Amino acid sequence: MSRLFKLAFLAAAALAIFPAAKAEAITLSRTPTLNGELPIVIGHRGASGYRPEHTLAAYELAIEMGADYIEPDLVSTKDGILIARHENAIAIVDPTTGVITEATTNVAELPQFADRKTTKVIDGVTITGWFTEDFTLEELKTLKARERIPQIRPQNVAFNDQFEVPTLQEVIDLAKRKSEETGRTIGIYPETKHPTYFDSIGLSLEEPLVETLTANGYVGEDAPVFVQSFEVGNLQLLNTLTDVPLVQLFGGAAQQPFDFIVSGDTRTYGDLATPTGLGAIANYADGIGPSKRLIIPTNTENQLLPPTTLVSDAHQAGLLVHPYTFRNEDVFLAADYNGDPVLEYEQFFNLGIDGLFSDNPDTAFTVRNRVAGNPNQSVPEPGIVFALGLVPLAGLLHRRNAQSKA
Repeated sequence: MSRLFKLAFLAAAALAIFPAAKAEAITLSRTPTLNGELPIVIGHRGASGYRPEHTLAAYELAIEMGADYIEPDLVSTKDGILIARHENAIAIVDPTTGVITEATTNVAELPQFADRKTTKVIDGVTITGWFTEDFTLEELKTLKARERIPQIRPQNVAFNDQFEVPTLQEVIDLAKRKSEETGRTIGIYPETKHPTYFDSIGLSLEEPLVETLTANGYVGEDAPVFVQSFEVGNLQLLNTLTDVPLVQLFGGAAQQPFDFIVSGDTRTYGDLATPTGLGAIANYADGIGPSKRLIIPTNTENQLLPPTTLVSDAHQAGLLVHPYTFRNEDVFLAADYNGDPVLEYEQFFNLGIDGLFSDNPDTAFTVRNRVAGNPNQSVPEPGIVFALGLVPLAGLLHRRNAQSKA
């Protein structure tokens, strides 16, 4: 644990010298990241501001726009293959009207799968629709991806029905290929979705994930991968199965990890975000992925409030901070930004975050380089390629002492 405490001491000293930005002054002197590294840009489900999310086209575009990592949300097929979808519900129906309320595939239009429509309870929520765990991979490969929020991103509808649902392995293959082509690291940032639910139906996510990562050379705490989850227990399990970096996601302060609800644990994400909670997280994870509103809240008028101490508190615990989700559309921005997403990126980068999830990685990349890096850099600087065409992130992450594993 000695390295962790050294990092915490250095972070605390840096924060004492560089105070956090305030909401009323959006662009101020930048606070350093946990370990002085450039903040990473994570292509949230790919470049999902420009292509239907969780498609190889979206991931590839994110890489071309400068993303350091691409993020696949992982769910399981009936035959235990991990695929990239935002949810296991790939089309959702209003049971009263029969209207499709959300769809990331065209499954609802295919008569051969009409009998797969069903109603399930996922993490306490009743959902009617079609679910990945009721399809084999071969069947899912006959589906086509669609824009999830066409009312906000009508331009992406032009790409509907052009792309398949990718597997985790296909996402990894893309990251490796683009690493070799560009000479720079393309990391992956998978999220395990609904792990308690998938455990309950005999389709555990953790073991096949670790098996796939290991088979592809993602081994050790310097591997260019982060594994994230909103649940706690599955990250603690993963910490015993692999040494790759783990990230605890936070929902709203009053919300709870679903495994806490099942076990009767009354703690909320707000409790986990306290210095005590962060210290406990540091025993099994390397970072946190909070909603950006846990860092800079807004009031009922969607106006910014002063930043919280979450970034500095996490850094003092030796944890990286990767907030979500940054999107260019005005509907996702606080009123203070006046429709300009650049102002939001500037404020968060100035607070010393270690990276962020963005639907628009080109914007994130440009602002990141101007605020925290080289404004003339057209693509991230290439590193030294290691075996399998990937670049280690030596020194990026604090090492977890084996004795501290929870």
